[in-house]
Amino acid sequence: MRLVAAFLLATAVLALSPAGGATPQPDTSTVYGGLGSWVDIFATQAWRDPKAVVDVLRANGVGTLYVETSNYSQSRDILYPTALGRFVEAAHAAGLDVVGWYLPSFARPALDARRALAAIRFRSGHGQRFDSFALDIEASVVRDVELRNARLLALATSLRKAVPAGYPLGAIVPSPVGMQRHPHYWPGFPFAALAATFDAFVPMAYFSYYAKTPAAAYAYARNVIVAIRRETGLPEVPIHVIGGLANRARNAQVDRFIQAARDCGVAGISLYAFFQTSGAQWSLLRNAALGASPLPSCSS
Repeated sequence: MRLVAAFLLATAVLALSPAGGATPQPDTSTVYGGLGSWVDIFATQAWRDPKAVVDVLRANGVGTLYVETSNYSQSRDILYPTALGRFVEAAHAAGLDVVGWYLPSFARPALDARRALAAIRFRSGHGQRFDSFALDIEASVVRDVELRNARLLALATSLRKAVPAGYPLGAIVPSPVGMQRHPHYWPGFPFAALAATFDAFVPMAYFSYYAKTPAAAYAYARNVIVAIRRETGLPEVPIHVIGGLANRARNAQVDRFIQAARDCGVAGISLYAFFQTSGAQWSLLRNAALGASPLPSCSS
């Protein structure tokens, strides 16, 4: 009878567990789609009260919170573990996805790998994890670009091997338009190679650095999207575009940035960062209608 009872219990557990106990993985287009917002490790006020931040995000229609776990210059792999757990749990309770992100230097590969894996393996006090992990690829500490690329791709490969099948990984990448303006920063950036490992691209399309008019903001965002699709060779690759630095972007520019995202059919949009985003900007962002098919002008 004990054997029968054990068998029935095991059968019930398997029936309640997808794929015989496998954890269902978040959908890339859901995590990186829609409206997002960013909290970095320097947003001291946000770390004091994660729930208050999440309440504002939810009220403004944000679907994904991007939260920084650490960077290469910090003293710990996870800088604020308790508050980070509160962010994850508050966001999930409010129906938001959470993407953890880490900025590597590529100067110390073992450190970068350990800290990225610490983010991927992070669990809150109640055992909740990130819905995705994104690697912030922008540091040029390693001056030798060939070596920098080799270490980047090695890290990317190790992260893919470390996560469960289907777990989405995002690549936060420099603006390809910005790299054209500064050709010595990262020549031959490996978009295509990264597309073999990462599921979504999150370009730092900071039009606020260059665009002086709404039309220029539109053109900048459009050109970033077109370049990523061209360089990856994947017209359907999920793209979440980070627009201008919010406190440097005028509302008319934000409006045209949103229009470019709509016209080009990207998955998601955001401004950088949470505390810099004004009420008027939130109003524009939460009313953005994304997900349409790209216009022909965004195909090349």
